[in-house]
Amino acid sequence: MATTTREYQVPYGRRTLRFTLPPGMEGEVLTTPSAPALADLAAAVRQALAQPVAGPRLRDLARPGQRVTIVVTDSTRLCPDDVLVPALLEELQAAGVRPADVTVVIGIGLHRPSTPEEKRAMLGTVVDQVRVVDPRPQDPAWLVDLGTTSNGVPAVVSRLVAEADLVVATGVVEPHQYAGWSGGRKTVAIGAGSEATIAATHGPAMLDHPRVRLAVLEGNPFHQAVTEIAERAGLRFIINVVLNEDDAVTAVMAGAPRETFARLVETAARLYTVPLAGQADIAIAGVGYPKDSNLYHASRAATYLYFAPVPVVRPGGVVIIPAEAPEGAGQGVGEQRFRDLMRAYASPAALVAAARQHGYPPGGQRAYMLARVLEEWTVIIVGAADPQVVRDLKLVPAATMEEALALAAERVGHRARVVVIPHALRTLPVVRV
Repeated sequence: MATTTREYQVPYGRRTLRFTLPPGMEGEVLTTPSAPALADLAAAVRQALAQPVAGPRLRDLARPGQRVTIVVTDSTRLCPDDVLVPALLEELQAAGVRPADVTVVIGIGLHRPSTPEEKRAMLGTVVDQVRVVDPRPQDPAWLVDLGTTSNGVPAVVSRLVAEADLVVATGVVEPHQYAGWSGGRKTVAIGAGSEATIAATHGPAMLDHPRVRLAVLEGNPFHQAVTEIAERAGLRFIINVVLNEDDAVTAVMAGAPRETFARLVETAARLYTVPLAGQADIAIAGVGYPKDSNLYHASRAATYLYFAPVPVVRPGGVVIIPAEAPEGAGQGVGEQRFRDLMRAYASPAALVAAARQHGYPPGGQRAYMLARVLEEWTVIIVGAADPQVVRDLKLVPAATMEEALALAAERVGHRARVVVIPHALRTLPVVRV
């Protein structure tokens, strides 16, 4: 819902950034409907596993002697895998599956490998019970070619997944720039996918498709491709969550992937969709930890607002994103390609034109989408650890919110309509025009 106030706050790393607007700026806050956190997450997870949305429960799918792979999210997602995975292991143990036959794969995609500390933080004592590994999306020896999807995308995934007898996935269902909604099938198809698969699904031809947008599944070729890939890879069971505005779990469901994902999307759509009366001049987009660990992920706040059903900010407007970004642009292969592409061209328009003509390697999609935004909007990053990296990405650094708002006023005027979105990656503003 939209509310007005005089003092504002948005996430900034693990902290909260508080600020006021200067005279002449009128602000409103967009927040998702209130949804209570589950009082006992562990109990809710056990109940979800005992009563699947569709299909048999996991203990009835699994068989003794089977090799089981559980694909989980990486450290940039606030998924409670430290609760979900132990419950999954209990189900597998009840089916007679030995811990030695279980592998947990961290769905890093083309992001950097997870550290031992991150694995333990994400999974707790699971790291002492079963094998926990990162896939190797660029190593042919670690990949299996499963053919091509019905819309021409190479289905090449980690051998750890493709050669398992049973594949299970966790995930968070929230609005996603390309897939429409994250979670479900995407944890496997992209998280454990190859560079070739990620390149095809994130190329300009795919991303320019009019149905590749936030909250759109019907007719979305990205969604179609990743669904087919996950099914070919053997995904038979998922357990996913929906988070509320405080990053607490408000819903958890488990069961057969298609039906369970559809139910989770219904729940998430009711929670995250917020009406907005007309476009704003300035949007202040909160990201917070862990997404603001680097600018690759934090910059998604701007593209989410641009590729909403109607752009949230008017042409010539400004988006302000507070982000600590201690990892700079990001440390993975995809993140470094993002930075290299943003630096390589004189202007966002030149990058967009070159990408459409020549394509780009995986990771370049973030540069392409951000450049499309920067053709129309100014994006200011507040409080980043390295302002030069911000400039390299053709973004504008500001040390404080006061400085950012002054820079914004220079571009749109001192009398401006401001919309503050504390959780920009989980809020879907629908502009009424």
